[in-house]
Amino acid sequence: MQVIRHSEQTLKTALISKNPVLVSQYEKLDAGEQRLMNEAFQPASDLFGPITLHSPSDWITSHPEAPQDFEQFFSDPYRKTPSPDKRSIYIQSIGSLGNTRIISEEYIKWLTGYCKAYFYGLRVKLLEPVPVSATRCSFRVNENTQNLQIHAGDILKFLKKKKPEDAFCVVGITMIDLYPRDSWNFVFGQASLTDGVGIFSFARYGSDFYSMRYEGKVKKLKKTSSSDYSIFNNYCIPEITSVLLLRSCKTLTHEIGHIFGLRHCQWLACLMQGSNHLEEADQRPLNLCPICLRKLQCAIGFNIVERYKALVRWIDDESSDTPGATPEHSREDNGNLPKPVEAFKEWKEWIIKCLAVLQK
Repeated sequence: MQVIRHSEQTLKTALISKNPVLVSQYEKLDAGEQRLMNEAFQPASDLFGPITLHSPSDWITSHPEAPQDFEQFFSDPYRKTPSPDKRSIYIQSIGSLGNTRIISEEYIKWLTGYCKAYFYGLRVKLLEPVPVSATRCSFRVNENTQNLQIHAGDILKFLKKKKPEDAFCVVGITMIDLYPRDSWNFVFGQASLTDGVGIFSFARYGSDFYSMRYEGKVKKLKKTSSSDYSIFNNYCIPEITSVLLLRSCKTLTHEIGHIFGLRHCQWLACLMQGSNHLEEADQRPLNLCPICLRKLQCAIGFNIVERYKALVRWIDDESSDTPGATPEHSREDNGNLPKPVEAFKEWKEWIIKCLAVLQK
């Protein structure tokens, strides 16, 4: 196990910058917001800690990258920022997300509500769900795991064509595994920052994906032509548990963060850390470190207290209703399913501690 610990001065510069314009911008923040963000360079902070590497296969070790401080983020000429006429995040589900239509609809509403709170101040809208066949994507059976996979690049092209005029970005979500190219085993997600589109799979977040009893194995791919998508009619969908919901929220917000121009975080334990495998993704927190929080606040312009309160409301709200985000097609009148938020309770306690610092 290795701990990556930066000096107080390094973290302070990464957060505030030495550029007088950015220092002045920081000093104009609310006193509570400054107090919270200053926790980044407090060695004894119990809110933000150093990055811990648990194995040689962890992201930072195997994918060396230059770190991105706030000044580099702010000065990036290629960074995309929401504009007054492009302030909507669209979510496109591809294939079924649950074993029934009701579960599918509730699950995507939970994700939509979470994104609304996480990217507080932006609109989050749902596009009408589509089957895999609508994307005309390539697909295969993975030689190692024998599960179905769809081509991430083809999905990105489909999403680009569907992008509405008022969209800041469009993100596709699916319960089918992804591959980016023939030589790769799989990928959790892929995004095009230039086009403002991304596709993310939650297939490997089910509890039994890596077990011998996984029901999604396909012995042989049988298709009459490249346009025969009948194999997806009854593909295996994991049960929507609290852990799966947490993992889904984590991946979705991490990848949308990239579309805002946030690179992988190498400063403190943070949602924007890279992850090479599921164990590492599980160790990554739901929250942004102060450096990445300042980046996102700069991009969107939210009040941090209001954002944290919205996240607490999402956790506390047993209902899945997300006003204005319901798909247009009718729903069976079965009432709302209870939102499985048990896995978020520890994070809620952390947010409440942050609110205490902000409002002191």
